[in-house]
Amino acid sequence: MSGQKIPILYEDNHLLVVEKPVNLPTQADSSGDPDLLSILKHDLKTRYQKPGQVYLGLVHRLDRPVGGVMVFAKTSKAASRLAEQLRTGGFKKTYLAVVHGKLEIKGHLEHFLAKDKAANMVRVVSPADTSGKKAVLTYEVLAEKEGLSLVRVHLLTGRSHQIRVQFSAIGHPLYGDQKYGPSLNKPGQQIALWSHRILFLHPTKKEEMSFTSSPPARAPWHLFLGRQNPIFLKEN
Repeated sequence: MSGQKIPILYEDNHLLVVEKPVNLPTQADSSGDPDLLSILKHDLKTRYQKPGQVYLGLVHRLDRPVGGVMVFAKTSKAASRLAEQLRTGGFKKTYLAVVHGKLEIKGHLEHFLAKDKAANMVRVVSPADTSGKKAVLTYEVLAEKEGLSLVRVHLLTGRSHQIRVQFSAIGHPLYGDQKYGPSLNKPGQQIALWSHRILFLHPTKKEEMSFTSSPPARAPWHLFLGRQNPIFLKEN
């Protein structure tokens, strides 16, 4: 088991909210590399000296190269209720991304996406294509610098690779995205996509919960650090 320390943002009897490191799979995959879910289960088992298997429900996912806030369920009741909020739109996710080029200050993107599971690639298809699922997001530009735009993205649906594919489809792929923007990105660049804020109702208390995580001060995020962008300051 990896000795990697995962930052815990919040924990109670029903929830575990963490900051996922970049380049760590959310769950076990064919790479055989350490994964976030297994690391967290091992940590819970160790900290609470639990015998047998530890339950930890995977509520949502982040792509391997993406970091930021993630929520896990420590009970099956919490997992079920959070899944229902995801299905009905009560579980709200906000991302930060750095994309190539200059965009309209605010935008609404709507596409139909189909996934090729064998290639782990998603493509835009016509609305008439039965393999496609509707994908919707809104965004706002927070800053522009050196041919790049910092955008805040609100997901209205939760499709695989959605943000990456939709911005690539309009000619503004994400910085560092080798899969959906290879002509504009260099090998070795880290994709600039970060799970910044998650808002939902607590599964048992029914109180509104909000958690944030800010990207690291390295390329290309460092271009947008400063007083003019308070979004990068840690929220209480």
